[in-house]
Amino acid sequence: MHKDPVILGFDPGKDKCGVAVVQADLFQVLEHQVVASAQVIAHLQAKIQAFDVQTLVIGNQTTSKQWQGKLRQALDPLPPLMPVDERNTSLFARDRYWQMFPPSGLQRLIPQGMRQPPRPVDDIVAILLVERYLGIENGLSV
Repeated sequence: MHKDPVILGFDPGKDKCGVAVVQADLFQVLEHQVVASAQVIAHLQAKIQAFDVQTLVIGNQTTSKQWQGKLRQALDPLPPLMPVDERNTSLFARDRYWQMFPPSGLQRLIPQGMRQPPRPVDDIVAILLVERYLGIENGLSV
């Protein structure tokens, strides 16, 4: 268990969801992953217990309302649920991906705007949601 406040970022989706565990005082990402929607409730419950999560930050767009209802029914205890504006986070997450995982080889020669990450970036969206909640401009250390 962590002594410092821990925030769980959650980017809800129909097929897959992004999850990020962030130590708020140090502005540090402890874990981040993309989880299939069918397994995400159990995954969130495990993270809430393992990290003594203080707040659950959730994106407020497409499937947010349905997910908020599911979380209220399924998670016990449920930390305070904080919806956050997730507009443009998918775009920003692509750029952040390349900051976190710099391209190598010939991939470096392709302009960043033309590069596509080789995997889903929903977990990075979850990190960005926590950043927005905390009001951080420059990003968290990963």
